Amino acid sequence: MSKRLFVGGLAWATTEEKLREAFEDYGVTECKIITHKEGEHEGKSKGFGFVQVEQGDAALAEMDGAELDGRYLRVSEAHQQGGNRRNGNRRGNGNRRREGGRSYR
Repeated sequence: MSKRLFVGGLAWATTEEKLREAFEDYGVTECKIITHKEGEHEGKSKGFGFVQVEQGDAALAEMDGAELDGRYLRVSEAHQQGGNRRNGNRRGNGNRRREGGRSYR
């Protein structure tokens, strides 16, 4: 069954080509290493990526803990990111007071 997998623990030197080769036995259809978008580390790996493979269950079972470029991979099923990342994980806006609450200024 085709699955999109999260791959963590990547060495900064690991390329998409090496990641694709590591998962080639499982029918890779897509491969992406996530990189920094700005700043002094722009273009450098964040140490994780995603692979879409045809044999997802086998890849998950066999590649979690496998070694690549001197690092041990953490492989899990990828989850869809919901909403705006900057606000999606917050529990509330720190500038708001609860209704009926007192201001302690």
